[in-house]
Parts: sequence; structure tokens; C-alpha cells
Amino acid sequence: MLMSAGREGRHSAPRARRAYGERAVCRLNMFPARKLPGGCRAIRPHHLQHCSVPTVSPNLAFVPACLPPHPAEVEEMQRFISSSKKLFVMTGAGISTESGIPDYRSEGVGLYARSDRRPIQHVEFVRSASARQRYWARNFVGWPQFSSHQPNTAHLVLRQWEKLGKLHWLVTQNVDALHTKAGSQRMTELHGCTHRVFCLTCGDQTSRSELQEHFEALNPSWKAEALGVAPDGDVFLTDEQVRNFQVPACRKCGGILKPDVTFFGDTVSREKVDFVHQRLAESDSMLVAGSSMQVYSGYRFALAAREKQLPIAVLNIGPTRLDHFASLKLNSRCGELLPLIVAH
Repeated sequence: MLMSAGREGRHSAPRARRAYGERAVCRLNMFPARKLPGGCRAIRPHHLQHCSVPTVSPNLAFVPACLPPHPAEVEEMQRFISSSKKLFVMTGAGISTESGIPDYRSEGVGLYARSDRRPIQHVEFVRSASARQRYWARNFVGWPQFSSHQPNTAHLVLRQWEKLGKLHWLVTQNVDALHTKAGSQRMTELHGCTHRVFCLTCGDQTSRSELQEHFEALNPSWKAEALGVAPDGDVFLTDEQVRNFQVPACRKCGGILKPDVTFFGDTVSREKVDFVHQRLAESDSMLVAGSSMQVYSGYRFALAAREKQLPIAVLNIGPTRLDHFASLKLNSRCGELLPLIVAH
């Protein structure tokens, strides 16, 4: 459910948004650009302690293979984080793969590597009743598992950095609510959240869990077994399997119900974009964790950080659009490297 790299959005949300945060401006000199290769052994520098968060065993089914972080890489990230006083963090699907949620682009294990299926487009969802039926049938089957996923160690580390005052603002491109489950508060869900549903006509909102109960009531004898798992709670079903699935309308006005997410082909609201730019302006450095930044809705903030001459660190398995101008690029799992960093 993410849009193409050259366009803007991801999945669509009501336009009324919350306002957050305090204003402050700080600046940090650029780190010299340095690209470090993956390490060969998991050795923790003796003078570093780990971040005091619970360790969660990772689910590596959808995580690309990578080498453990080399001590030199840990040192570089430690220096970056230690020098930051108001850190702006942007996360992507790569931070949630360790919670067992597949992404789109990871080499060998992402949706695009495993299948020729593509996420639904915003226009298709709005215009086609059959497309909505297919989407909601698949989402209905996938919801119990998707909604049960829990934050991994990386989510918990970022929550701890927020509590310590290191993390100024977190922007996630994910719609899985794992940062919320981890307890993060200084946060913007750039592409919305699948745990909310709203009516395209009247704007009435409801929880996705409540809608699941409505689906069950409308489809008491409908059953389907998923043929595969896709990102964002989607599963693979055949057209025959979804044919008799009943989709409820808005209980208030009879309108079309849609997840509160920015589908491919839609755009993030101007109000939300402006708000995130304000939080970036208050920050002194940027960390990108688990994102290739192929989608412009997130990439534009990295471009803004570069224009402001903020140091940028990237932690992602595989290449990203920031590699040629990031101050630091590390090729490691977020849940493996971030706990080694002391936020002080």
C-alpha cells in the first residue's frame, strides 16, 4: 500500500490533524561523509553499554541477510547520536520486519521479490466496488495476525531515546502502530494507521477492531485461507475466494469506508507535511532507520535536512536514495545496532 517512488503518497486520511510539540532551533556541524562496509563479527566495544530496554527476540523471516555490525560501525553511530541534542528520526518498513511484518522492497524477502502482486491504488479503491471488496476481504483475513504484531527492540530503543530527551521527533512511514504500541508520543504517522477507519463521505472514524466485528456479523459463514502474506495486513486470496464477501457501509451515512492510510497514488495532507517540516526545523540531525526512502513523501524531508546542512545517518539493509549525501550509512538490522548505542 505504498505509492510509487516518483509520486507522493502512501495510503488517505481525514484532513483534520493534531498539533504537537515545542519549538526550538539548534544546529550541528556536518560530519565528514564516511561509508562503512558491513562488519564480519558481532563484537561490542567494551566501553559501551547497551540501551536499557527489554530485549525482544527478532522474527527474521522477512529480514534480508546481513552481517552483524562491526565495532567501528557502532562507534560511528555512537558518535553521531552523542553529538545530537535534538534528533529527528524517520523510520520505514525495515524497522518493522523484525516484528514479522513483510515489506515491499527488501532483497529476496520483500513483496516485490516474492510476487508480481502490487498494492491497491487510491483511485482504484475509491472508484471500484469490486476493488474495495477484494481489499477488505484480504484485509479481513490478514487482520488478526497483523494486529497482533508487537514492537521489537528497535521500537523500544527509540521510545527510550524520547524519554531521555535525545529524540526530538519521530516520523514513521509505517501504518502498523508499532511505535504507538511501544509508547512513543512525540510522533507523526506520515502515512496514517491501519488501526483506524473513516468514512470518505462524512469523515466518521471507527477502530479497525470494531470493523472486524462488523465484518464477522455480515459474513458468518464466509471462510478463506490465505495463500501468502503481504505488507500492511494484506494477504493473497483468489478472486473466487472473495466473490461472496460482504463489505459494510458507514453506519452513519452509508458512505464508503476506508482505512486511515495514504494509498499509492494519493498524497499526504499539506497540513501534516508542514507540521513535519516544522519539527525538522527544530532538530539538529536526522536518522533514517529501516527505509530506502524510495517514496517522495518521506524522501523530501531528507532533502530538506540536506538543504539545512544537517548531518544525516542512515541505518538500512541495502541501498537508499540518501547514500550519496548521507554523513553516515550503515548496513545493519535496526534491532541489532540501535540497542548498542548509549543515548546521553
